[in-house]
Order: sequence, then C-alpha cells, then structure tokens
Amino acid sequence: MDQRAFQDYYPDALSHCYGCGRLNERGLQIRSYWDGEETVAHFHPEPYHMAVPGYVYGGLLASLIDCHGTGTAAAAAYRAERRAMDTQPPIRFMTASLHVDYRRPTPLGVALEIRGKVKEIRGRKVVVSATISANGKVCVRGEVVAVQVPERWMQTLV
Repeated sequence: MDQRAFQDYYPDALSHCYGCGRLNERGLQIRSYWDGEETVAHFHPEPYHMAVPGYVYGGLLASLIDCHGTGTAAAAAYRAERRAMDTQPPIRFMTASLHVDYRRPTPLGVALEIRGKVKEIRGRKVVVSATISANGKVCVRGEVVAVQVPERWMQTLV
C-alpha cells in the first residue's frame, strides 16, 4: 500500500509496543489502514508463532486483535474530530478490555487478515469489533474497549 499506516503516525515515544510499535524491531509491527468504514491489517505468522504443529498461538491472535483495535480507535477518533492523524495533539488509546473468541484453529503458513469495525465512540472510549480470517474463513472474533490516553500522560511521554 502506498498510504501510511495508522501506526506510522504514533509519536516515537509511543511506538515501542510489541504488537504495533514500528520501533520495536522484535515486535509484530502490524500496520492498519482504512478500507471504507472498516479497518484492515495483514499479518504473516512465522513458524515460531506456533501453538501446536500447523496452527497459530492464541496469544499472538489476541495481540493482533488488541493492537489493531487500539489503532482503529485512534484513527476513528481523528476521523470524528475531522482532522488528519499527523496533527497535534496526538491521540493514542490503551486497552481497557479485550475479549477474544477462538472460532476455529488458525493455520500457520497463510496470510491472516484482521478487520475492525467501530461499534461505538463515546467520549474518551471507543469500542471496536474485530475478526481474524485465514483463507477467507473467520477464525477469531474479538472486541476491544479502548480508552484515550489522558493528555497529561501524553505530555510526559512525548
């Protein structure tokens, strides 16, 4: 894709997350984008992301839902304020709640597609539903309740 991912806009001080931090060289470094009213990210699990032979570790799948959800929350907040993601002050979210349902085993060796939908924006809270699909079949469903990082925290971190 030629557009910047949501995570590309995170300030350097907030770009070290294991799941979505672009500055964490050993992290997953997921990259999320708008696709109409949904968001999308793709991830290619490696053999070391294994739970049992041939299948992806559930904790990794939860991390993908989590980080795609908070990225979606940030992008949705910028959209709601009708401003670009590179404007100040930065908007960042943290996970308040994460719910994950494993619907079927998720195979290794294929690209995973993570999709998110904003269910609710209320004040500093955004609720995002998400799915992870492999070979066109939904393997995981989840929901992230994300809360905006308080501005006073942002001032000390950025």
